[in-house]
Formats: sequence, structure tokens, C-alpha cells
Amino acid sequence: MNIDFSLIGQRVKQKRKAVGLTQEKLAEELSVTVGYVSQIESGRVKVNLEMLGKIAAVLNCDVGYLVSGTASEQSTYLSTEFQKRFDRMNSDDKRLLLDFADMLIKNSQKKSG
Repeated sequence: MNIDFSLIGQRVKQKRKAVGLTQEKLAEELSVTVGYVSQIESGRVKVNLEMLGKIAAVLNCDVGYLVSGTASEQSTYLSTEFQKRFDRMNSDDKRLLLDFADMLIKNSQKKSG
């Protein structure tokens, strides 16, 4: 598999702009130089997986998106899978599941509050 670092750089740049960050701010968040961010975005440097992970975290995206342009967004996947199962339940089971979800939310709020 050939990795196109130029495309990775383009995606980093697009995502950075989409979230409203400058190269300077991204560099600061990553503890790297602005020149290094510029080299990543232009594809002049072979960015490693660790740095891609840091970039993805700052840009709030999936590493898979930066590498391939697509990502299996976990929340979308989980929502779809949950909906499929929910649709197969009868009304009583749906109500029970909703009550259980409410209980989980309350319990989570107690722990974090």
C-alpha cells in the first residue's frame, strides 16, 4: 500500500481550516514548529502514526479520515446499529430500554457531578 503524504497533508489542511485553526495554533497544540505543520500540509514530510494521532485529536477527527479520506465514524456506526435493533423490538421492550438508558444517564451524571 502506497501512502500518499500529499493527500494526507491536504486533508490536515482542510480539516484545520474547517475547525478554524491557524497553522500557528495547530503547531502550538502539537508542540511542533509552524514549519513542520507546513511541511505536513504540503506533503513534504512523512508524518508518523503517532503524530497523525495527535493531529486527529486536536482536529477532532478520525486518523482514518486523515489517511484515507474516509472514516467509520464510531458514533454514526453505533447509532445505526442501535436503531436497527431498536426497530425490531416490541413497544414494551422499547419502553424498558428507554427507562434503562435514563437510569444510565442519571448514574453517569452523579459520577461526574
